[in-house]
Formats: sequence, structure tokens, C-alpha cells
Amino acid sequence: MMGRLPIRMGKGGTTMAEAISRRRVLRIMAAGAGLPLVLNGTPAFSHPEPVIWRGHALGAPTTLILNHPDRDHAQSLVRRVVAEVNRLEDVFSLYRPNSALCELNRVGALAFPPQELVDLLAVCRSVWEETGGVFDPTVQPLWKLYAEHFSRSGANPSGPDRSALESARSLVGFKHVSFNAHRIALSKRGMAMTLNGIAQGHVTDRIVALLRAGGVDSSLVDMGEVRAIGAKPDGAPWKIGISENQSDTDIDHSVFVTNKAVATSSSNGLHFDRARHWGHIISPNGGPTVQHYRRMTVIGPDATRADAFSTAFTLMETAKIQKVLTLNPDIEADWTSSDNAN
Repeated sequence: MMGRLPIRMGKGGTTMAEAISRRRVLRIMAAGAGLPLVLNGTPAFSHPEPVIWRGHALGAPTTLILNHPDRDHAQSLVRRVVAEVNRLEDVFSLYRPNSALCELNRVGALAFPPQELVDLLAVCRSVWEETGGVFDPTVQPLWKLYAEHFSRSGANPSGPDRSALESARSLVGFKHVSFNAHRIALSKRGMAMTLNGIAQGHVTDRIVALLRAGGVDSSLVDMGEVRAIGAKPDGAPWKIGISENQSDTDIDHSVFVTNKAVATSSSNGLHFDRARHWGHIISPNGGPTVQHYRRMTVIGPDATRADAFSTAFTLMETAKIQKVLTLNPDIEADWTSSDNAN
């Protein structure tokens, strides 16, 4: 079965046993460009000299491209975007050992946490409740268990042994996280969180806010999740070209959006094992990945919630997704079912 708007897949089935090469492209096309964004392709700019920055963001090599008629203003915006992404990495990143999130995971509590972290946990709680606990940032102990198990030579392809799995599962549960402006606490020793299923969308939203404040009213931001600012300068919606796998160069489908975000998740992306039974989108119940969908896409007014829902929906049956959509009429979900889905 196929949903209405087929969107790109995940990371092409990379396994933890292989050398992982991750690349993220942050493309920003601002007022005056009037161009569609083609994911997995190379945009052809009408402006001859876009401002380009290359570096690292959210643990991956990143390219930022800003096309704007005022080059000085574009350079200023690029500097501000880079600074903002760097600042947010110090809050959410699992790749920076001194980030607020890493400190919370090490100690189990964080006094006077960054407001961005508190705000994002509030969104996590909302999505956790609406998905019946399927979206749960406290699955990090399971991630660590799977990564360590399958990195060993001769690892049992059936996964970790039952006692280790039960021990990790006992540390999972967002209900054991308390937070307010003064303190965040994990109630069980050994608990840890990952915000990889939502932080990318949140950073996208922050960049959009920064660009709006900088006077940009027609732009498209792609940082793994995509969000449009307004329409194209000619009034038409932004066209996002889509391919089923990130490595594909041919565009299979297109989506047209104005003032909306598009987020896609796939259980067919990163896997811990070569047999591709244990994927990076982890159920709080543990166990092998359930391949309901080859690709799950959510379209909504902001990238933060779109990112979180696309992550959760990958693990949910269609009927349960429909119940969540009924409660959230401002979002849409579109998917391609797995060949072995029920």
C-alpha cells in the first residue's frame, strides 16, 4: 500500500558493522532565488554567487547554501545561522561530550537547564502522550545495548540476551523524567535520553525563525527535515523533488508546500546488524524493528512535531496513526508500506 505523497527514504540501509559516512546538506534559498529545492540533487541557482559555508552540524558534515540578492546580508545571515546551530548543538548533541544533554545523561540531573531543552522536552511529553508512549526519548539505553552487542565479533544475530534486554528496558520510560525551568531529573540511575528523533526538526524551526527575523519571507530550509517560509517569490508553492533513497539521483515524486514542514523517517535506514533486523528507530518495548513501512512522512506547520511524529508513526499500526491524526488536523501522514507489512 502506498500513501498519497511518497517521500524519500532514510540512510539506505547502512549498518553499524560498516563504515558510516553521514552527510547532511542544509540548503537555504531566500527571497529572490525563486527556485525549487531538489533533494539529493544539486540546485542550479539563478543568482551567480550564492554564499556557501561548509562545516559540521549535529554530528555530520554540513553544507549551507544561501542565495540572496544582497550578498553582504546573505553573509551576515549565514554567520548567524552557523552560530545558532553551534549554540543548539551545545544543548542537544550526543556528539559533544559537554552538551547539556550529555551532562544530563552522565549525572542524571541538570540544574538550571537551557530553556531550549526544557521547551523541547515539553514537546516530547506531548507527542509521547499522543502516541501512547511510542515516541520516547529515553530509549538511549536500548540504543547503547544494541550498538555494543552488534559491534562484538560473533555477536548473536538474534540480538542481546534476555537479561541484558530486560535490564535496558527497565531504564526506558518518559514518565520517569521530570523537568521545569529549574531542574531536569531522570529518576532511575542509568537512564539516558536521545533527542535524535526531534532535535533536527527543532533546529530547522530555529533557523526558520532566525531567517524570518532577518527579513526573509520566501525561503526553503532543508536540514534533514524541510520547512518552507512562505511561498516562492512568484507566489507558487515550493516544489520539493523526492527520491525513494537518499543515494538516488533520479527524482521519483514531488511535494508542493507553502509555510509547512516535511519530515521523513524510515526503519529501512541505519541498522545495527547486517541482517537488517535491528534498526535505528527503536521501540521503547525493545526487540527487533517492526517493518510496517518503507517510508513514513509527516507534513505539518512546524518541523519539530513533524519530525517527532514521523519517528513515532514508523513504529505504529495504521489505525493508531489515524487516531493521532484525528487529534491533530493540522498534520498529514503519508507512507509507503513495507512488502511484509500486515
